[in-house]
Amino acid sequence: MKTLIEFKESLNLDQPIGELCVQLKSLWYDGKGDWYQAHALVDQLKDQGSAWVHAYLHRKEGDIWNADYWYSKARHIRPNLSLQKEWEQLVLHLL
Repeated sequence: MKTLIEFKESLNLDQPIGELCVQLKSLWYDGKGDWYQAHALVDQLKDQGSAWVHAYLHRKEGDIWNADYWYSKARHIRPNLSLQKEWEQLVLHLL
């Protein structure tokens, strides 16, 4: 999978494609509407990519304090754009 369009099309499947990294799998589950599975996949990970996904998920949840903590771990600041746009940025970054 190489493009955002392919990633979005894969949301029609029942399971994520096996070749995805854990962060993309998390975003895949979030794209399917399963915030809890998405969060469970990155909750215990400490790398910057996982921290950014984790931050996005807490922002989506509405827990801004927790989101800002994870943005700092990811060396990002909370973006001033829609959740959908941030989700797309994350997918593109991780692809």
